[in-house]
Amino acid sequence: MQIIQNRRTFLAGAAAAGSAGLFKVRPTSAAGEPAPETTTVRLGRWIGGAECWASLYLAGELLRADGLTNVRYVQGDTSVDNIEWLAGGVTDFDFNMPSMHIRTMEAGAPIKVLSGVHFGCFELRANDSINSVADLKGKRVGVWAVNDHPHVLLSLMANYVGLDPAHDIQWIQGASPMQGFMDGKVDAFLAFTTEFRKLRAEKIGHTIVSNAVDRPWSQYFCCMVAGSTDYVNKYPLATKRVLRAILKSADLCASNPTLAAQELVDRGFLPSYDDALITLQETPHDRWRDYDSEDSVRFYALRMQETGMINSSPQQIIANGTDFRFLEGLKRELKT
Repeated sequence: MQIIQNRRTFLAGAAAAGSAGLFKVRPTSAAGEPAPETTTVRLGRWIGGAECWASLYLAGELLRADGLTNVRYVQGDTSVDNIEWLAGGVTDFDFNMPSMHIRTMEAGAPIKVLSGVHFGCFELRANDSINSVADLKGKRVGVWAVNDHPHVLLSLMANYVGLDPAHDIQWIQGASPMQGFMDGKVDAFLAFTTEFRKLRAEKIGHTIVSNAVDRPWSQYFCCMVAGSTDYVNKYPLATKRVLRAILKSADLCASNPTLAAQELVDRGFLPSYDDALITLQETPHDRWRDYDSEDSVRFYALRMQETGMINSSPQQIIANGTDFRFLEGLKRELKT
């Protein structure tokens, strides 16, 4: 599915492309603003992957030009979900699914969701015995690990159609659910964008749900930015710069995915140009202005409450774990 670029997206990307290094000149957005309270920020990096973090990776040079001269990309413990890096103080900002942010808030971690970035990272892929999510009952479903974000998302999808994900599905854990599917060990799995080319070229299984096009999942962000509450509260000017750089980079990803993919590889963030490009083509990065970030948090919090994953209400999650003031200001500032 090739994303069709509209004129606004093109102009926004062109503006981003004029911003620093990749982008040649100092960002004009910061002109006249007070200096940030700190020059340091730690952003997550998953070495060898995390294509959906593209706009986070491309934000670094914009941030350096914007006064945050000490931008550090750090990788935490890869045996846990990267949300634990933010919760544990390893990073200051995190890219993750709303469900993972929400679960971490529920556990008491001091984090604030700041904005959605894009959607479209996953497809539920299945064999011929499955034609709907409801058909997963009694079937073997492959996941990396129980309680990791693919397992959580699939559990929410199953519960949404009336299944009990804990009892109605056989969860099969493995390092490569796609390989397990190809070997006939599982009946369905959640495919990531980097697997789409092979699945489509070799006609491996068929798509049951795509969170790029199928409602209700396509109506909500699957990648959102969260920051440490301490950093956000202590350094609001720096926080605004971080979010601005990410959203400008998202505009570039949408308007010129070929350039963005090449830069991601040339800078050593991602190993494969083809995988980077298909991820950018499949994940709309130009909807952060149009989609409602708060509504995405509300939708996932309600689904998680219904499934028994959290006890807090969506209202409590939004009140305690979000701060969309920066986003609303940037929507006005970056209007094209």
